[in-house]
Amino acid sequence: MFGTLKGRFLIIFVVVAAAGWLLYSRGVKYGLDLQGGMHLALEVSDPQRTLTPEARADATDRALKIIRTRVDQFGVEEPLIQKVGADRIIVELAGITEPERAKEILQQTAFLEFQLVLPTTEVVQALTRIDRAIVNALGEEAFAAAEEPAGRQGEAIQELLFGAAGDTVEGAAAEGAAPGERRPLTELLMEGGAGEFLVAEEDVPTVQRFLALPEVKQALPRGVELLFGATPEGRGAQLYRVLYVLQERPFLTGEHLEDAQAGRNQQYNETVVTFQLSRQGGRIFGRVTSQHIRDRIAIVLDGEVYSAPVVQSEITTRGEIQMGQAPLEEARDLALVLRAGALPAPLEIVEERTVGPSLGADSVRDGKIAGVVGVLFVILMVGLYYKLAGLFAIGGLIVYVLLTLGGLAALNATLTAPGIAGLILSIGMAIDANVLIFERMREELALGRTVRTAVDEGFKNAMSAIVDSNLTTLITALILFQVGTGPVRGFAVTLSIGILASFFTAVYITRTFFLAYIGKRAPSTLSI
Repeated sequence: MFGTLKGRFLIIFVVVAAAGWLLYSRGVKYGLDLQGGMHLALEVSDPQRTLTPEARADATDRALKIIRTRVDQFGVEEPLIQKVGADRIIVELAGITEPERAKEILQQTAFLEFQLVLPTTEVVQALTRIDRAIVNALGEEAFAAAEEPAGRQGEAIQELLFGAAGDTVEGAAAEGAAPGERRPLTELLMEGGAGEFLVAEEDVPTVQRFLALPEVKQALPRGVELLFGATPEGRGAQLYRVLYVLQERPFLTGEHLEDAQAGRNQQYNETVVTFQLSRQGGRIFGRVTSQHIRDRIAIVLDGEVYSAPVVQSEITTRGEIQMGQAPLEEARDLALVLRAGALPAPLEIVEERTVGPSLGADSVRDGKIAGVVGVLFVILMVGLYYKLAGLFAIGGLIVYVLLTLGGLAALNATLTAPGIAGLILSIGMAIDANVLIFERMREELALGRTVRTAVDEGFKNAMSAIVDSNLTTLITALILFQVGTGPVRGFAVTLSIGILASFFTAVYITRTFFLAYIGKRAPSTLSI
């Protein structure tokens, strides 16, 4: 069936319909130079020059792998990510809609730690010493303006909201304090759950400033660390931040993390991030959790506690970060950062360029104009020179353009300015194939062959030259795709698809047009 004329037209119809549907349903994606986007140049941050050249190069290589993971999962089509020189990484994100968010994710140096939550007893007993350290460090005059911190809401509100659980820790901490002695930190703390204090959201910056003082760090009990939760919690009409009491040394870090996925806990309708640990990490986690049943383990990311679940049973390789009612997008960002791993060193943006939509639109318009003008010029020349045969070639050329664009849509490839050049180049090769065929036909007609024989011999004799030229060009395009990056690969992809489409249209579609014409008209001569 497919050898008949109807069969050939059926194949052409199916191929053209599939290309048209792909082009309609998916469309062609434009690259950075056509639709706009963001260009970034990043380097490993080492202001103190403590890294050796070898360590700096190694850090850059590791960062390159991490950035590729992050960008691939960010949803950007055909990003350009490449290493330039020994310590610079170039990133081009075409059509990015949230550039600030993308920059934050690319630069983020996630450091995941698992730490035990300790009882508040030791810290409460040390609060008098800590308060004195704060007063000594900042000076008495810093607290002379007001006896009560501005962010306090009053004991009546505390009792109304919390009862005994919301009591301040002043009573327990004041045993060793002299009458009238200032208690700047104690006054800002309220008792929370096991291993935690509550701090009013407006007081968090003040407490953070206190905890950052070297004198306070020295006054803390040995092996104890105080870290805030990542998000505030509502208690009545007031927002509070949890201040956790943690074992300073983590028992596990993010180097053992293998995977992380965002989702929602259907049972509690909470946003969660589930993570998978390596075998070694699972063994460590299992040993610690088996020894601390009913205790809490804090999941700390970049110095903030994201979750502190109670250990109900031994946990080995799988765990979960609970994020409450946080947006799912926030959980995805967290999972992305965790999945990529921690950057070996911070990255800084040393160059940033944004290609705006107007510039991209101009590039698209100029490319379309150049392509249309080139195609029209080719059509005019072919039509005038080869007459009827030229019209068949033009029909095949129209199909070729549709097949090429449909192929780009099928592969989800991105069309760039160099890609447009590849498209126009393959148009020239398609016409060149037709020229070879038509000239062979002329030679056969000059020898007195019939029209049918001239057509058959023309395609047969030109086939070797067409195959050789297309095959060598295709091999070159594949090599460019393999070794090239960014625009070069875009050029190679478009050229490869164009070569295959041009070969099909020249050898199969154009011949089908000739066969249909000969079968219907049975001409004694051919206008060529």
